[in-house]
Amino acid sequence: MSRMLIFGLGYSAGRIAEHLRARGWTVTGTSRDGRAGTIAFDDTAAVRAAIDSASHVLVSIPPADDQDPVLACYGAVLDGARDTQWVGYLSSTGVYGDAGGAWIDESSSTGTGRRSARAQADSAWLARGARVFRLPGIYGPGRSAIDRVVAGRAHRIDLPGQVFSRVHVDDIVGGVEAGLAGPPGAYNLADDYPCSQNDVIDFACRLAGLPRLPLLSIDAAGLSPMARGFYAENRRVANGKAKRVLGWKPAFPDYRAGLLALSAITSPPIASAAPAAASGDQR
Repeated sequence: MSRMLIFGLGYSAGRIAEHLRARGWTVTGTSRDGRAGTIAFDDTAAVRAAIDSASHVLVSIPPADDQDPVLACYGAVLDGARDTQWVGYLSSTGVYGDAGGAWIDESSSTGTGRRSARAQADSAWLARGARVFRLPGIYGPGRSAIDRVVAGRAHRIDLPGQVFSRVHVDDIVGGVEAGLAGPPGAYNLADDYPCSQNDVIDFACRLAGLPRLPLLSIDAAGLSPMARGFYAENRRVANGKAKRVLGWKPAFPDYRAGLLALSAITSPPIASAAPAAASGDQR
């Protein structure tokens, strides 16, 4: 029987756990406080036992205090786990830093951006033979531009030429599943259509039947330091390696497909809108 241990049952990892359990896997996860159905991360004996019995280990905990918590606490245990056949790590495309809007892929340099600790953890897991899944902006049920628009938390920022990549959480699930049979290495899991975040917010407003939001400067928008950092980097993330090597293909190739699917499960129902024609600037 396949047994997965997931360090950090957050939004994406929780979705992965649900999918694997539905396919007959035994999945154990950690959390900070050991909430129901999980193991507390600092319960050393229980975590060691879970590592010893796991055939697969997926790490979804980001760096803290400039170090990887899993490697710091349990790296030696993982080294001695004879039954572990597969290790995966959910990383971030933030490891690439700012590319001035250019395309980047897995051969691009890392470690030059604001997430130096993440880049170091990314490299450390690669050196251990992990499948490292680099993720851009994540959206999905309960966590999308539609939710932010409806809650009054969305902004349109006046930064011409600013481009982001994103991925639906279910396409992360599909990518990790494809990676179970794939070779070690780094894989970008992003959709096919990097674009301005303003385009996404505009479409979400249309789906929600709300007026278009005004353009604001970063200062006028009152963004948090984390959100300001998000806008400090500009890049397009290519996903060709994951398609070619893993046979992965996003079910939601652009934000329109993803938001339309989410609008269909929103309660109360949101009026549907026909997607705009896709740009030729895709990979």
